[in-house]
Amino acid sequence: MSVRKLKPITPGQRGRVVNGNDAITTDKPEKSLLTPKKRSGGRNNSGRMTSRYIGGGHKKRYRIIDFKRDRFDAPAEVKTIEYDPNRSAFIALTQFEDGEKRYIIAQSGLKVGQQVVSAEKAQPEIGNAMPLESIPLGTIISCIELRPGQGATIARSAGAFAQLMAREGRFATIKLPSGETRMILSTCMATIGTVSNSDHQLVVSGKAGRSRWLGRRPRTRPVAMNPVDHPMGGGEGRASGGHPRSRNGIPAKGYRTRNKNKASNKYIIERRKI
Repeated sequence: MSVRKLKPITPGQRGRVVNGNDAITTDKPEKSLLTPKKRSGGRNNSGRMTSRYIGGGHKKRYRIIDFKRDRFDAPAEVKTIEYDPNRSAFIALTQFEDGEKRYIIAQSGLKVGQQVVSAEKAQPEIGNAMPLESIPLGTIISCIELRPGQGATIARSAGAFAQLMAREGRFATIKLPSGETRMILSTCMATIGTVSNSDHQLVVSGKAGRSRWLGRRPRTRPVAMNPVDHPMGGGEGRASGGHPRSRNGIPAKGYRTRNKNKASNKYIIERRKI
């Protein structure tokens, strides 16, 4: 994977950095795994805007991803590595011996023709899915379940990974991408390797219009609003806005909002770094 800096032949190209997409092998998705994706434009069922700065954007179709990896002991061959407009990571089309096809999140280093498997006692190789109790300590993992059978919910975005630190009793200790260290049941599934497209963070769009293509409308700065619209609005001249806070008055930049009585607090060994 690599990024390319474009020559500034137009104002929108100046400073633009694009993904080289070296890993992508096709631009045609598998039709049987596509479903329509309806856009809300930030409106609810009565047509009122409930989320600001959402609307427009290119039409998309959703790719059905196998987050559960629940077809055990059945090897599948990687057919293609593809772009997915619904996520930052690349996806891989896999085909089982009986012809069934499924999309999975592609791990960095996954190649076309490679065999991947989901099993209790698989080899800890890139793309294989295993329970945490079967993965060697210190292994880099991604696409982790939080509850058995739920499907992957942790470390799914481009370049994300976690590390299996220890096991004790029914629980495994995981160091998450945020820096948080927490316990997860050892029966939960995880995939070996780092999520693909780690260069996603280096991409520079180059112009405002590209955000509109992604369905993002212009965002108004709070200090440019009136006091009735935001706690940081108003003032004479170019007022700084006071203490940074949200529209609802909740302080930003370090204020902890997690409930102290939350049931899952007992599973967190070390909080994330703020």
